[in-house]
Amino acid sequence: QLQAYGGGLVQAGGSLRLSCAASGRRFSNYGMGWFRQVPGKEREFVAAINWSGGSRIYADSVEGRFTISRDYAKNMVYLQMNSLKPEDTAIYYCALTRTAIVTTLRREDAYPYWGQGTQVTVSS
Repeated sequence: QLQAYGGGLVQAGGSLRLSCAASGRRFSNYGMGWFRQVPGKEREFVAAINWSGGSRIYADSVEGRFTISRDYAKNMVYLQMNSLKPEDTAIYYCALTRTAIVTTLRREDAYPYWGQGTQVTVSS
């Protein structure tokens, strides 16, 4: 089970940290990803971290502004979002995958387990 939280309303240029709590699985065996979706559009990849934490990948649109991390002791994954822009407004989802192939972590279909979304709204 995955539960994402930490969304909210923030002004452009501000920061938010999203959290995702994982339960019921051996967390350290899985890669974790963040995706986002705007109503009426397809869900898109944001960031992912592999099972060991040694590899992190980002969408070009968030590279340098967002940071994904994980805490094995707490079974948590985080998305620190800085320098937020209005175009970052979306529902953000965390997801869990068994794949160990880093390039596959960008693919939505690599993730069989999804949490509910948390809304992020960035005002201009």
